[in-house]
Amino acid sequence: MEGTIKRHWEYICNHNKEKTEIPGDNVDPTCEDSESKFDFSVMSYNILSQDLLEDNSHLYRHCRRPVLHWSFRFPNILKEIKHFDADVLCLQEVQEDHYGTEIRPSLESLGYHCEYKIRTGKKPDGCAICFKHSKFSLLSVNPVEFYRPDVPLLDRDNVGLVLLLQPKIPSGACPAICVANTHLLYNPRRGDIKLTQLAMLLAEISSVAHQKDGSFCPIVMCGDFNSVPGSPLYSFIKEGKLNYEGLAIGKVSGQEQSSRGQRILSIPIWPPNLGISQNCVYEAQQVPEVEKTDTDLTQTQLDKTEVLVTAEKLSSHLQHHFSLSSVYSHYFPDTGIPEVTTCHSRSAITVDYIFYSVGKEDVAGQPGAEVALVGGLKLLARLSLLTEQDLWTVNGLPNENNSSDHLPLLAKFRLEL
Repeated sequence: MEGTIKRHWEYICNHNKEKTEIPGDNVDPTCEDSESKFDFSVMSYNILSQDLLEDNSHLYRHCRRPVLHWSFRFPNILKEIKHFDADVLCLQEVQEDHYGTEIRPSLESLGYHCEYKIRTGKKPDGCAICFKHSKFSLLSVNPVEFYRPDVPLLDRDNVGLVLLLQPKIPSGACPAICVANTHLLYNPRRGDIKLTQLAMLLAEISSVAHQKDGSFCPIVMCGDFNSVPGSPLYSFIKEGKLNYEGLAIGKVSGQEQSSRGQRILSIPIWPPNLGISQNCVYEAQQVPEVEKTDTDLTQTQLDKTEVLVTAEKLSSHLQHHFSLSSVYSHYFPDTGIPEVTTCHSRSAITVDYIFYSVGKEDVAGQPGAEVALVGGLKLLARLSLLTEQDLWTVNGLPNENNSSDHLPLLAKFRLEL
């Protein structure tokens, strides 16, 4: 019988102070109290689709056969979900048949409302977002399909899901919260596709989170991004900008060690007919037109207009307008050893994240800080992650007690009203 891994809550009272570590699952944060607040918790978890497990059996050679059966794995996964009792669940690799027969009914019996988006094509799994009826009401459901038959680049079947949730609080006045979930393409050599999929997700978030007064409501973006900390894709999410000129497509996600023989990202990465700007927002599908019959325009002016349009299209600068922070710091402060979120026979790395829009006091000086937030999210606590060595002491993942090849990520947030 394998041992169990120990994870504890790390309480974070202030982004500028050292975190305090308090063992145990049910200790309240010692942060300053606020009368006008809404606290909620989020879990992001790639639960490992059974079909994908069986199609990639070489990744699980270290496992005893019985721990790989769905009949063994699902009760363990459900036990973890019940134990942590998060208010919002963002699940990846949710297999459609298991979702219909077991996962959704089980979660509904625990008080969750569930929304699901299956991958396109013949893929058997997708993403789910589930939330507690007692904490939220549903305002909108916005699935995102990254496959686009009219864009040759986007020939992969990955998807995203974006929900707008209304917190249930007695006082009534409270901004909605935008929750997004995705599982980006795995292929380490196709950073062009990954970046474009991310841009599509950000454009949908921007559309959903946009308020009538021009501000954005608070955002939580979860998922398996198939990119490592510090990679260009990760840095783009956190910094709000990326100049990808000269960047090899295999370097985007940081999974590939060598860039020999790799082609460079084209400028622009995606074609104009995708309808998404370099600022990662939806744009009107129209090409600027200049009427040649207009007597006020000389040929020189017409030429200038054409050059400007071309220059804009050829920009190698991506941007987005959110100030996003990662719940996790990705390295243990005392040792510098990397945290890992996934571990199997081939690798142990971080690819799973919970990103969130930071509160007002944390926005100053960050890219995108000019964009107003209605309320802000404050990170109260996170469930500690582990090192690769920690995981191999329990024979890696999956094992007797942890039934996915990913660890669940958990965070507690405060929405200050």
